[in-house]
Amino acid sequence: MKILHDGQDSVPGGVATAVSVGAYDGIHLGHRKVLSTLSDLAADRDLAPAVVTFDQHPAAVVRPESAPLLLTDPGQRMELFADIGIEFLYLLHFDEQRAQTSSRDFVADVLVSRLNAKLIVVGSNFHFGQGRSGSVDVLTELGNEMGFEVVGLDLFTEGDAVEPTSSTAIRRALAAGDIDAVNAMLGRPYEVRGEVVQGDQRGRTIGFPTANIVFEDGRAWPATGVYAARVTLPDGRRNDAVVNIGMRPTFHQHAEHPLLEAHLLDFDEDLYDQHISVEFVGFVRSERRFAGIDEIAAQIKKDVESAREQLAADSTAEPKGA
Repeated sequence: MKILHDGQDSVPGGVATAVSVGAYDGIHLGHRKVLSTLSDLAADRDLAPAVVTFDQHPAAVVRPESAPLLLTDPGQRMELFADIGIEFLYLLHFDEQRAQTSSRDFVADVLVSRLNAKLIVVGSNFHFGQGRSGSVDVLTELGNEMGFEVVGLDLFTEGDAVEPTSSTAIRRALAAGDIDAVNAMLGRPYEVRGEVVQGDQRGRTIGFPTANIVFEDGRAWPATGVYAARVTLPDGRRNDAVVNIGMRPTFHQHAEHPLLEAHLLDFDEDLYDQHISVEFVGFVRSERRFAGIDEIAAQIKKDVESAREQLAADSTAEPKGA
């Protein structure tokens, strides 16, 4: 996948593209419907599939006080786009000036001049340009004038869900700890990444050492509680784990920030200062306060067995060490 930088790069001469535009936070099943349609139509028309997305969520600029927590970091989004088969990713620099760009100027500069777009595929609720004044209808009018086709797709609803799949719905389910709903809408386990930091060693003293990750500002994390998970190590190995997210009320009654503590099952290696990824497979229990070390150790043993059962039954499992 070739990354094109806003205002600097264009597709090579002679290349025509099919383009989708959006924040694409999460790249959930609704997004994948748009992108798979984009890829299919691009292949039919001998066009290169391309995506225009943003270097930061537009809401962080136009309404920072209510900007959403992000479901994916930039690296995850890049990997997911590449896995889907996108050939060109135009990374739009979104700032106050870009927010004031008219619909027409955006289409003429980015979609037509930079990307030589001959087809645009977006969701039916797509809006763009200054004050979100552009719509699928506006885009279609501009396409008739500037020489590209527009396809607007109905919103995707997963199974018997009562509302369309969206990043907003995923954030709401994540905040409620409904990891099953989150993963169903994503079409994959929810994942967070981070560097393993030094903890207070309390887990090791009770026989359950953990790899700890501090919450990253601006990222959406599951609700506090205990989860069955899989951890991907720096060398690519995947290891089953039981993960606690919380304020650790038994020992840290006045903690200010949640912490992710991953106890890797049947594992005994040093991971300090290394980057790992954690995929959440299932919910085990809510966080609660315990009377002391003996009670919490007994509960962790139960959590480990519950996590093992969920992970053994998980259809997305890969062989250990894969």
